Amino acid sequence: MEYTREIYWNVGDGFLTLAPMYLIAVMALGIMVWGLIQRISLYKHGQPVQRSDQPGVRFRRLVGGVVLQSKVTRMKWPGVLHSLFFWGFGLLFIGTVLIVIQADFTDLLFEVTFLKGPFYLLFSITLDVAGLVCILMLTGLLLRRFVFPPEGLITSKDDALMHGLLLLILLSGFVIEGARMGVTEMGTSLAWWSPVGLLSAKILSSLGEEGLRTLHKLTWWLHLFLVAGFFILIPFTKFRHIFTTSLNYFFESLEPKGKLVKLDLEAEDAESFGADSVQELTWKDLFDTDACTLCKRCQDRCPAHATGKPLSPMNLISQLGDTVQHNPEASLIETFGEDVLWDCTTCGACQNICPAAVEHVGKIIDCRRSMVLMQATFPAEMQDTFSSLENQSNPWGFSEDTRADWAKGLEVPLMADKPDADILWFVGCAGSFEDRSIETSKAIASLLNKAGVDFAILGREERCNGDMARRCGNEYLAQMMIAENVETLNRYNPKKILTGCPHCFNTIKNEYPEFGASFEVVSHVDFILELLESGALTVKKEHSDLITYHDSCYLGRWNGIYDSPRKVITSISGGKVPVEMADNRDLAMCCGAGGGRMFLEETEGERINNVRFLQAIEAGADTVASACPFCLTMLNDGMRAQEGSQDVKDIAQLVNAVC
Repeated sequence: MEYTREIYWNVGDGFLTLAPMYLIAVMALGIMVWGLIQRISLYKHGQPVQRSDQPGVRFRRLVGGVVLQSKVTRMKWPGVLHSLFFWGFGLLFIGTVLIVIQADFTDLLFEVTFLKGPFYLLFSITLDVAGLVCILMLTGLLLRRFVFPPEGLITSKDDALMHGLLLLILLSGFVIEGARMGVTEMGTSLAWWSPVGLLSAKILSSLGEEGLRTLHKLTWWLHLFLVAGFFILIPFTKFRHIFTTSLNYFFESLEPKGKLVKLDLEAEDAESFGADSVQELTWKDLFDTDACTLCKRCQDRCPAHATGKPLSPMNLISQLGDTVQHNPEASLIETFGEDVLWDCTTCGACQNICPAAVEHVGKIIDCRRSMVLMQATFPAEMQDTFSSLENQSNPWGFSEDTRADWAKGLEVPLMADKPDADILWFVGCAGSFEDRSIETSKAIASLLNKAGVDFAILGREERCNGDMARRCGNEYLAQMMIAENVETLNRYNPKKILTGCPHCFNTIKNEYPEFGASFEVVSHVDFILELLESGALTVKKEHSDLITYHDSCYLGRWNGIYDSPRKVITSISGGKVPVEMADNRDLAMCCGAGGGRMFLEETEGERINNVRFLQAIEAGADTVASACPFCLTMLNDGMRAQEGSQDVKDIAQLVNAVC
C-alpha cells in the first residue's frame, strides 16, 4: 500500500503552506534557544567545576536516565505515568519528523516515498496508540497534580499552562486526523490502522464534508501555533527540565558517592571558604536548580522533614533557584535559615531518590563551612564537640592516651609492635570510647582471633577520621586530623585497612586518597562475610530470633553495601533471611546521627531515631541488627523511648555469639 496521507491535505499548496509554517517554526525555535542561552548566563555566576570527563560513562548515564527513564520509574505510580507519556510523546515526535521529511523533502524534491507498505501500516497504528497513551497518561498526571495532589506537592502556573498546552496539542492532533479521515478514508481498509483517528472521524462525521474541511484547516493552524507556543515557553517555565534534567544526568558527579569536595585551605587567592552566596557555589550547583522538577521525592524521603523539622531539600533547591535569578547577592545562609542547614543528617536520601540528579548535600555542607570557618556561627553544643576533637581527637573528650584501653587483657596487638600485620584495624572513636560500641570492638577482636587473622590496631596513634568535623563544616579541623592519620597510615603502609564504623570506612576509602593515603579498605561486615564463606569462622549454633537489619546511610546509600550484612544474618540464622523494615536498603530511614547530629539535640518535631525504631517494632523483629556505632546508639535510645523489648546489637556481636 502506498503512502496516501498528506500532512498538508486541505491546508494549502507549496509556498503558501511551507513558508509560513517554517517561518513560525524557526521563530519559535529561535526564541526557545535564546531563552535557554539566557539561563546559561545565570549558571556563569558559579565557580568552575569539571563535569565533562569520561564522556562515554556520562553518555551512558544520560541514555539510561532519559531513554530508559531509570530514575523516574523508581516511584511506580507517578513514574510510570511520566515514563509512558515520555515514550509516547517521543514516538509522536519521531513520527512527525519522518512525515515532514517525506512530505517536504524526499517526496517533493525527489519523488521518493519511504512511508509505505506494511511498514507504513505499523507506523500508523503505532503513532495512533502512542497519542492515545499520551492523552491517558497526561490526564492521570493532571488529576494527580490538580485534583488529588499528594501533601506537599507544589503546583505552579507553569504546570497548568504547560500541561494544558500539551493536552490541547494532543487532542487537536486527533481532531485534525479525524477531520481528514472523515473526508478521505472512511470505509477504507487503511482507516482501521488509525483506530483513534477513525473514532474521531466518526464523532465528527455529523459536520459533513464542508464542515470537516473547514475544521481541519482551522485546527491544523491552531495545532501549529500551540506547538510553537509550547517550545517558546519552555525556557521560561520549569518545563526547561526537558533539557536541563537530561543534561544533569551527563553532569552528575563520577566521584565516589560519599566523597566531599576538598577545600584548598592554603590557596593564596582564597577570600572565603564555603558558600554564603551564589558566586561561591559551583555552576553545577546553580544548574541543579533548573533541573529540579519540584516532584518532592527528596522531601518525602528526608528524615528531618518527615519528623517535623523545617528542612525540605526541595524547598532549599527552589529557594536557591529564586536567589540565582532574582537576588544573586543575597546571603544563602539567611535565605535558607541556619536551623534548616543544621537539620540535615547528610544521609543522602534526597540525592538517592532524585530523578533529576540534583546534588543537595554538598550545597548544605558548603553553607555549613561558611558558617563555621568564616562566621564562627554554629550550634552551641558543637563548641564542646569541636574542642574535644581538636584537643583529644575524639568527640567525647576522652584522653587520647586511653584510646586502646578497651583492648587491655585481650589479644589485640598494636601496629607499633607488629608493623607488618596483614590487616590494620582502624577502630574509630566510638569503638574506642563509647561503651556500647566497645562491646562491638571486643566482638570484632574475638572474631579476628578465632579466624586466625593477622591484625593490629593503631591505639593512641589513631586520630578521629575527620568525618564529623568535615560534615559539620569545620574543614580546617578535619584536615588537621586527616593529615595526622595519613602520615601514620603511610608510615605503616598496610596491605588492607579494616573498619568497624561506616563513617571511618567512607572517609578513609573515598576521601583519604585525595589527601595522599590510598589503601584497600574493607568494612567489618564484608570482612566477616568473607571469613564465614571461607570457613575461617564456623557457626556452632544458630540464632533463633527473628532479626531485622537497619541499613546505615554511610554503608548503604553512600557505598552500596546492602547484601553483605543480610547474607551474614542469613548464615547465622540457619538460612532464615532477615525480616525487612518498611524502609530498607537504599530507601532506609536514617537513624538521625549523621552529619554531626549525634551531638546535637532535636528541638523540633519527633526524634528521628524514635520513628525509625517504630519501624523495627512494626517489622515484628526480636533483634535489631546494626553495622554502625552511631546507629547502634540511636537505635538503643529509640528502643527505650518506644518502650521496646528488642535486642539491639551490632552484626559482629551477633556473629561472635554463635561462632
